[in-house]
Amino acid sequence: MIKVYNTQTRSKVDFESVERGKVGMYVCGPTVYNYIHIGNARTFIAFDIIRRYFMWRGFDVTFVQNITDVDDKIIAKANEEGRTAAEVAAEYTEAFIADMRAAGVLDPDIRPKATEEIDAMIELVSELIETGHAYDAGGDVYFSVRSYPAYGELSHRNVDEMESGHRELRACGSGLEDRKRDPLDFALWKAAKPGEPSWPSPWGEGRPGWHIECSAMSRKYLGLPFDIHGGGADLVFPHHENERAQSEAACGCRFANYWLHSGMLQINSEKMSKSLGNFLLLRDVLETTKPAVLRMLILQTQYRSPLDFSDERLGEAEAALSRIMNAVKNIEWIIENAEDIPSPLDTRAILDATRNLRTSFILSMDDDFNTAGALGEIFSFVGELNGQLGDKTVSVTDVAALKQARDTVVELMGAFGIDLCENEACKAYPAEVVGLARELAGYAGENPVEAVDALLECRADARKQKDWGLADKVRDGLVALGFVIEDTPQGARVTLG
Repeated sequence: MIKVYNTQTRSKVDFESVERGKVGMYVCGPTVYNYIHIGNARTFIAFDIIRRYFMWRGFDVTFVQNITDVDDKIIAKANEEGRTAAEVAAEYTEAFIADMRAAGVLDPDIRPKATEEIDAMIELVSELIETGHAYDAGGDVYFSVRSYPAYGELSHRNVDEMESGHRELRACGSGLEDRKRDPLDFALWKAAKPGEPSWPSPWGEGRPGWHIECSAMSRKYLGLPFDIHGGGADLVFPHHENERAQSEAACGCRFANYWLHSGMLQINSEKMSKSLGNFLLLRDVLETTKPAVLRMLILQTQYRSPLDFSDERLGEAEAALSRIMNAVKNIEWIIENAEDIPSPLDTRAILDATRNLRTSFILSMDDDFNTAGALGEIFSFVGELNGQLGDKTVSVTDVAALKQARDTVVELMGAFGIDLCENEACKAYPAEVVGLARELAGYAGENPVEAVDALLECRADARKQKDWGLADKVRDGLVALGFVIEDTPQGARVTLG
C-alpha cells in the first residue's frame, strides 16, 4: 500500500485512488513571464518522479499541468518590452516546454492554458455567485472567505488571526480595495483596465484571477474529487488554500483527496534570490550539468525535505550516478567474457538479493516516495554484487542470474527517469572522447560509447605490435578524460571515474 503525506491532515495516510487502478494528478504549472529557475525545476522533477513511480507500479495516470498565460507579471513584462502579453506568454511557454524536455520531464497528458479556458472559469465564478459564495463589486468579483467555514484547514491558519493582520495593514494604509466586503476576500474576476487583455463576462470585460484557473481546469479535465493536487510548498497559502475553498464551495464536495507539496530549494544553504546573486535558471544549469546528474541530486533528498543545491552536491550526484552506471557496465563486461568453467559464484544468493532489492525498493518508494531510501537500496545491492564478482571470470551458467541483476538495476533506475542503457551512457561519456578516437583510432562516428570501444581496440592492437607510444597515448588520453582502464586476462575494460 502506497502511503503519502497529506498536507491537509499533516499525516502520512494510505493512498486510495478515486478509481481503482487509475490516478488523476494536477500539478500547478508556471506563470510564463520568464525562464524557470532551478527551484521551479525541483518541484516539476519531483512530481515527474512521483508520476513515473505510479506508472511503474501499474497505475493509469492522467497528469494535468496548466500554463498561466495571463497574469499581472506577464502584463508588466510586456509593458516593459513594448510587446503584447500574448507574445510574452508564447515565448516563455515554448521555453518552459523546451526546458522541461531537456531536463527529462515527461510532457503532461493535458496542458491547458488559462487564456483557452476562460469559459470554464466564468461558469465556475457564476456558480459561486449563485450559491452566495461570491459577489460582484463593480466589475470585480470576489470570493467571500467567511462563507466557507473550512477556510484555513489546508494551510492550518486561523481566519480570525488573518483578519487581525489585515486590520494592522489597513491601519498602515495598505490600500486594500474598499469594494471588498471583507479584507480576506480574494479576486475571482478582475475588471478590465486600459491596455490589458480582457474577455467578455456577465460582469463586464475583464480577466480571471490567478486562483480560479486551476480550480476550473482541474474540475474540467479530472472531475471532482480527483486524487492528487501537487505543487511547491510556497503555494500552500494562499494559492492552494483559495483553490480548495472556491472549488469545494461551488461543488459542495471534496476538491482533491491528497495534497502533496515539495520542499524548498536552497543554494549553498542559502535561500535563492536575485538580491543574493544566487538565482539560477534551469537552462543555465543544464549547460554544464547532465540532466541525469541533476535528477540524481534531486533523488538523493526526499521530495518534501529542503534541498541544498551546490557544485559540491552536483559532484557527489555525478559520482553516485557513475558508480551505478559502472556497476551495470561491469556486469555487462563480465557476461560478455563468461567462459565454460565451473561457477565461482553463489548464483542463488545473487537471485535472492535481486528479488530482495525489488522488494526493498518498493517498500521505500511506497513510503511517501522515499527516493533517498530507494537509492540506498540500489547502492547497497551494487556494492555487494561488485564485492562478490571482484576480478572473477564467471561461468556461462552464471549469466542468467547476472542478467537478472543487471536488468533489475536498469529497470529501477528507469522508474526514476534515469536511463542506464546505451543512450544514457552516450550522454554520460564526455563528448571529447569522440575527438580522441578520431585522432588516435581513425574512428569516424559520433557515438561516445563506440569511440571508447574503438580506442580500446586501437590500444590492444598497438600493444600487440609493441607500439608502446600509441598505446600510452590512448591510455593517457582516456585517463585525462576521467576514464579508468583495467587490464584483465580477458582484455581491457574501462569505467568512468
